[in-house]
Amino acid sequence: MEWLIPVLIIVALAVIVGIYFWVTYNSLVSLNVRVDEAWSDITVQLKRRADLIPNLIESVKGYAAHERAVFENVTRARAETLSAQGPADASAAENHMQQALKSIFAVAEAYPQLQASQNYLQLQGELVDTEDKIQASRRFYNGGVRELNTKIKVFPNNLIAKNLGFTEREFFEVTDNAAIAEPPRVQF
Repeated sequence: MEWLIPVLIIVALAVIVGIYFWVTYNSLVSLNVRVDEAWSDITVQLKRRADLIPNLIESVKGYAAHERAVFENVTRARAETLSAQGPADASAAENHMQQALKSIFAVAEAYPQLQASQNYLQLQGELVDTEDKIQASRRFYNGGVRELNTKIKVFPNNLIAKNLGFTEREFFEVTDNAAIAEPPRVQF
């Protein structure tokens, strides 16, 4: 009977360690899926914005056909956004897109008839709405990445997380904060 107490202690410890691994693994999987979902939300909004841009360009082009460089920059930034792979590429593309959008709105300000166009005003409204959704999606993504990275780094999770195949994720950071300090300005 003396051997029963040490065996029960060992079994209890094994059960506790097993439960810890089970809970930790499941929480890491949940956080990983949440980050993937948040990244998907960002790409959906970036695609939506990229789909709006050709319409916006066409609206402005009719009034300012001689502004070829502006339109080429916007088109290039749109292509870069659509081909971005991962947060670092998307961040660089985001910087270029913000600069391009600012330049197209600057051109549009010079044409009062364009600013009175219902189509142009609707496109501007949709673009501003999309920019807000992109910003919200970025916050959600970065919050999920923060939670996942923290869970991976804390002791004792840091001893097992990498062995279970979990790695830290990259934040969606913008390298040129001045480019996104304000959303594209819309003036009526």
